[in-house]
Amino acid sequence: MARLLIVHHTVSPATQEMLDAVLEGAHTDDIEGVEVHVRAALAAGPAELLAADALLLGTPANIGYMSGALKDFFDRSYYTARNDTQGLPYALYVHGDNDTSGAVRAVESISKGMGWERHRPPVTVTERPGAEAREACWELGAVTALAALERAQG
Repeated sequence: MARLLIVHHTVSPATQEMLDAVLEGAHTDDIEGVEVHVRAALAAGPAELLAADALLLGTPANIGYMSGALKDFFDRSYYTARNDTQGLPYALYVHGDNDTSGAVRAVESISKGMGWERHRPPVTVTERPGAEAREACWELGAVTALAALERAQG
């Protein structure tokens, strides 16, 4: 069975709406054979990352950067998982009050250092997530679940 790991830091109603939409997409009835593991960034660790076939990251943009909780996940996982997760497909969603570019840039920089492959552009939202943003998050969850399935099947 394929494994999709969703690591998130959800602290606001907006990031919760985005996570809910991602989860709906990842659990769609059209996709079978994927276990979805959802972990708060402070609870997720390298063992779960090493077992994943794809990774979906979610964070608020805090003071122009990813959340400290997501950065902590990277810090704890980097040396343990860097060599064994090369080519891991990943995706990202970010919510910010006015700008998400610094958070996106930071996550993409670390992900590149890990050797991961971004398979979709990030979903970024700077307002309350509307129908279009929720649909983009739903799609992100679904396509990342499919990426996990494809990687597991080899």
